[in-house]
Amino acid sequence: MILNELYQTPADQYQDVAQDNTQPQLGQLRKTKLTLKQINKLRRLNDVRTYEFDQRIKNVKKQYSPPAEPAM
Repeated sequence: MILNELYQTPADQYQDVAQDNTQPQLGQLRKTKLTLKQINKLRRLNDVRTYEFDQRIKNVKKQYSPPAEPAM
């Protein structure tokens, strides 16, 4: 978990409350099965997180890289 997630409201694309069926109801004994639609959505979210992580790493490398030496 990122610290900023505690203080900022999450983006709308990260959680769809209407599709969230992780909380079992009374009398429900079996785990819910994931549909292909849900699996594809999880895959896309994972791709977005990977892309955001790569962008964050590029920014960190740019910030902390040693300065370029001037040409003589």
